[in-house]
Amino acid sequence: MNVLVIGSGGREHALAWAISKSPLLTKLYCAPGNGGMEKVGDCVPLKVMDFDGIIAFCKEKGIDFVVVGPEDPLAGGLVDRLEEEDIKSFGPSKAAAQLEASKGYTKDLCAEFGIPTAAFARFEALEPARAYLKEQGLPIVIKADGLAAGKGVIIPETMGEAEEALEEIFGGKFGAAGAQVVIEEFMTGEEASFFVLADGEVALPLATAQDHKRVGDGDTGPNTGGMGAYSPAAIMTSELCEQVMREIVQPTLDAMAKRGTPFKGVLFAGLMLTSEGPKLVEYNARFGDPETQVLMLRLKSDILPALIAAHDGTLGGVSLDWHEDVALTVVMAAKGYPGAYEKGTEIKNLEAAGADETVEIFHAGTATDGARILSAGGRVLNVTARGKSVAEAQARAYAAADKIDWPNGFCRRDIGWRAIERETAST
Repeated sequence: MNVLVIGSGGREHALAWAISKSPLLTKLYCAPGNGGMEKVGDCVPLKVMDFDGIIAFCKEKGIDFVVVGPEDPLAGGLVDRLEEEDIKSFGPSKAAAQLEASKGYTKDLCAEFGIPTAAFARFEALEPARAYLKEQGLPIVIKADGLAAGKGVIIPETMGEAEEALEEIFGGKFGAAGAQVVIEEFMTGEEASFFVLADGEVALPLATAQDHKRVGDGDTGPNTGGMGAYSPAAIMTSELCEQVMREIVQPTLDAMAKRGTPFKGVLFAGLMLTSEGPKLVEYNARFGDPETQVLMLRLKSDILPALIAAHDGTLGGVSLDWHEDVALTVVMAAKGYPGAYEKGTEIKNLEAAGADETVEIFHAGTATDGARILSAGGRVLNVTARGKSVAEAQARAYAAADKIDWPNGFCRRDIGWRAIERETAST
């Protein structure tokens, strides 16, 4: 079959890499793709929000299945448009994608259906939000309601920072995403990422993972889209996974079906493991980035039939096998990220860096210029490795990263540190 992957990030490269190994595949296209995706499929210059162009391309090339990676086309209704044209796709409808596109929508759903999450309030104007902030005090979490590319969550250290965050969001820093603000309780605990494939009714759990959101070592500095991840997350025991399915994921799927907006695709629950049990931080309606990179490296099974089953409503008969090895990914970003950064700098020695058979380098923000690989800025590379332990996978990933010749890039040096501490303590 002919498959089209929509997107250009590390998540999409990892998905395309996994799909490229499927016996079901005839031809793989990536739109628009990146400098690394060119090695697993044909990259086509289509923008992810050019729905008319995507549909015309699907008809021209006889595309049988479309995998939509990023959140913006999902929230914009690309899956709905494809369905109207009888083109099968993986991802939620526009209505179901509200679980990610509006934090307030999800918080209201949690309140209505008794799904454990942080206490919250939502606001459409600055002054009521400011008054609530003063009433609640610190610590607190401030969120732009809509999609803000992973940068719309602020955990202020002072009341001055909190008030400034409210002023910036309502002042248009995140555009339409900041038309409403959610202010919520600061939850204490350890974060974990939990993924399921969903077909509207049935949920199939995937492997667990943990990522590192803060830009600096020791989980310091501003939040980012993710500076690294590892899988499995040892803290997510089988009992805890069952509890999350029972108390959070399945009630969410049941609620969405009850509302007439069944969720199909991948449901990514960001969890806080509190002293009161797991609570939902937020949902994403697509695969995580950089968690997808470690999940795909650990996946033994063919991913494509599972994605198709999510669309067809037949996940009940699907099971997936995983490598027991740990996978860990280190994000190499352009200096200055998550603030301003330079684009167009050359990245060298990638082939040597990825020569180890346990290592895969997934591209996130790259472009090709002839034989050269150039940085397109932001999070640029995902240096991913497998190992028998988190420490071994980490060592291999950093050994590979250190071979990459890119003076304008940087990475955290401690991805997986909590898990390594646990490994050390248990020996």
